[in-house]
Amino acid sequence: MNKKQMQSEQTKKRVADAAKTLFVQKGYKSTSIEDIVEATGSSKGNIYYHFKSKEGLFLYLVDEWEREWEEKWMEKESLYKTTTEKLLGMAEQMVIEDLNHPLTKAADEFFNNEEKTNDVEERIAGLVNRHLKFNQVLIQQGMDNGEFKGADVEPLAVILESLIMGLSQMSRKLSTAEALKLYRLAFGVFLHGVANPSR
Repeated sequence: MNKKQMQSEQTKKRVADAAKTLFVQKGYKSTSIEDIVEATGSSKGNIYYHFKSKEGLFLYLVDEWEREWEEKWMEKESLYKTTTEKLLGMAEQMVIEDLNHPLTKAADEFFNNEEKTNDVEERIAGLVNRHLKFNQVLIQQGMDNGEFKGADVEPLAVILESLIMGLSQMSRKLSTAEALKLYRLAFGVFLHGVANPSR
């Protein structure tokens, strides 16, 4: 990386860090590009050069959040002996990392905002696809080692992702302990169902 590229990356990081602080403090909707210009001293053109739009800038921060989450997961995944333990460990990490993440409130605003450009919709679809692939790998591991019965992995990954998204919304006002209890119960239902096998 040459000097110009390094300076460009430093500027991008400085803008992203300042924007993150504003999104956390003010929320997504109440933070304007003008606020970010004022906080960074960068011109509007410079911000658009790096991120194209406020939505693009926020999605960059979401991507960073995802990368950090995955790194933390990779560090601890080997501690779990079974796929069932991995799923429950994943649920625990979601509660601790996601529900308490400083960008959670702004992310709720962003994803519930109906006005999205096509490129933003595509990036969100890419994000969801990454989640689905992650779920597929985990479920397939469980099938391969005999923990789960054989089935079509793709719809199960969609069901798991739908469960996670719903839990995320429904547990916003719960304490960490209450949310953990709910996630564990939900993942238990996903793994074992609610039907009584004796009937």
